[in-house]
Amino acid sequence: MKIAFHTLGCKVNQYESEAIAAAFEQQGYTVVDEREFADVYVINTCTVTAVANKKSRQYIRRMKKVNPDSVVVVTGCYAQISPEEVSAVDGVDIVAGTNEKSHLTDYVAEFQEHGMRQLHVKGYEELDVYDETGLVVNTENRTRAYIKIQEGCNRFCSYCVIPYARGKVRSRGLSEIVAEAEKLIAGGYREIVLTGINTALYEMEQIRPDEAGRLPEEPYGVEKVIAALSDIPGDFRIRLSSLEPAVVDADYVKRLLKYDKLCHHLHLSAQSGSSQVLESMNRPYDREAYMDIVSTLRKADPYYGLSTDIIVGFPGEKEADFEDSCSLVEECTFCKTHIFKYSKRPFTKAASMKGHVAPQVKNRRSDRLHDVGKKSAEAFFAENKGRMERVLLEELLEDQQMITGYTGNYIKVYVPYEDPEAAQGMLNQFVSVELLEVCRDGMRGRMVEK
Repeated sequence: MKIAFHTLGCKVNQYESEAIAAAFEQQGYTVVDEREFADVYVINTCTVTAVANKKSRQYIRRMKKVNPDSVVVVTGCYAQISPEEVSAVDGVDIVAGTNEKSHLTDYVAEFQEHGMRQLHVKGYEELDVYDETGLVVNTENRTRAYIKIQEGCNRFCSYCVIPYARGKVRSRGLSEIVAEAEKLIAGGYREIVLTGINTALYEMEQIRPDEAGRLPEEPYGVEKVIAALSDIPGDFRIRLSSLEPAVVDADYVKRLLKYDKLCHHLHLSAQSGSSQVLESMNRPYDREAYMDIVSTLRKADPYYGLSTDIIVGFPGEKEADFEDSCSLVEECTFCKTHIFKYSKRPFTKAASMKGHVAPQVKNRRSDRLHDVGKKSAEAFFAENKGRMERVLLEELLEDQQMITGYTGNYIKVYVPYEDPEAAQGMLNQFVSVELLEVCRDGMRGRMVEK
């Protein structure tokens, strides 16, 4: 039996698709490309924007056309939030919510035996147990591997539907995380990326200050995971996929700087540079608090890499608020700025707010901020010119005779090579590279040692 996957959305979805694929392989299935003929197609959906919903429906229809007799399974956030809508899409056989992914092999077997359409979606209140999908020890990327450490979010930002799609905060057991990391590192992976719906919330709900208001001196929260992984022997590095300023502050971030294996890069989601808009978004920090975190990191390392998310056109966002976002991106010299046009989502407070921004205004602001983000990244790259960085080589661009990889501070580096065989042998290796100049979406570099 053949099975194919199409995954939309975040890194957590990608991780979970790999876990589901591993479970089906253990049942004797062969995983094939989504464009190939398969007996089962799994669409792991996203619902963060209305566009994501539309893409999910398009892929459902597309996969059924490849094999009209196939079993089509739809899971993920769109399936969780709008199960009846998903069920109504022609060709869907099984709809499974976000906490049902570990049971998909059973659901498919049941469908193949009885041919009855299935709907497996729990309500929000029932999304309170971590759904352990097993260890993921093989991924498509043979260099970098993601480990999911946490599920759910309880922050309820006014624009965000994800808490309703993913449920309550629950954390994965530390022993399972360490076991998965050990197997991945033993298998040759050189970068371990910690991911989750809100990674910063890992076991954070369990932390309470003492009577004097002091927090624990020993590692807690996601630091506990970083400390445990740092003790694993081997030449590898750890990267945090994101850390929410809505959860952690500058003092907590300062605690993480002592871990040598932790990359000097953070995805620190701002969402807006306007304190007024941040308050409307129900983000529990203002521009000043965000800049305190940035300042702390850059004081420790002037070349610390930062990436972020910005929403444009949030209800009530005025031109002055938008300019605050532009100036934030300029001041922080982000290595990457992800820009989203506000999209009205079900269940959210922002959907019923006044002052919704016209589509043409959102388009204009998005275009402008893309330009600002590009210049901000180029400024950060230029600041790194002449520096030596340790680069993990990942990919050969054979038609251009370039080998590419990322620095610890998340700069994509392009290094020319002459000998294709020698270059092939350097993949998944750390090398020292001198950063020479801004190039494409990163920098051109010169290898100085193997």
